[in-house]
Amino acid sequence: MAEKPWLHVTAAVIRQGNKVLVSRRPEGKHLAGYWEFPGGKVKEGEDLEECLAREIREELGFNIRVLEKLATTTHEYDDRIVTLHVFECSVMKGGPKANEGQEFRWVETVDLGKYTFPPPDREVLALLSRDLKS
Repeated sequence: MAEKPWLHVTAAVIRQGNKVLVSRRPEGKHLAGYWEFPGGKVKEGEDLEECLAREIREELGFNIRVLEKLATTTHEYDDRIVTLHVFECSVMKGGPKANEGQEFRWVETVDLGKYTFPPPDREVLALLSRDLKS
């Protein structure tokens, strides 16, 4: 049996007041229709922060500042293993545009639980909801 590919993926928690930016995975991609914190796969030789800044520029058309690492979580799917590296980020310049036709929204942190997220992102939701309570 072939070994599953192990992917390293980055995600950005970008806040605007009480809201957090989320985007919907487009049709034809793994977990299409799920909401996620924007980001993407790390390329060979790329560090996590570079990957995250590149992915936000490519997918959403604006520049971010990567501030601090919030969490790392690993999830095994039927066909792959994903390690998600989550960073708190701020907007440096511009604002989101749907460069890849994906839907995005600024969502109140308290309302994030109303959206369907992949398992690794749900761990981030738990972290954000703990932050709200403290």
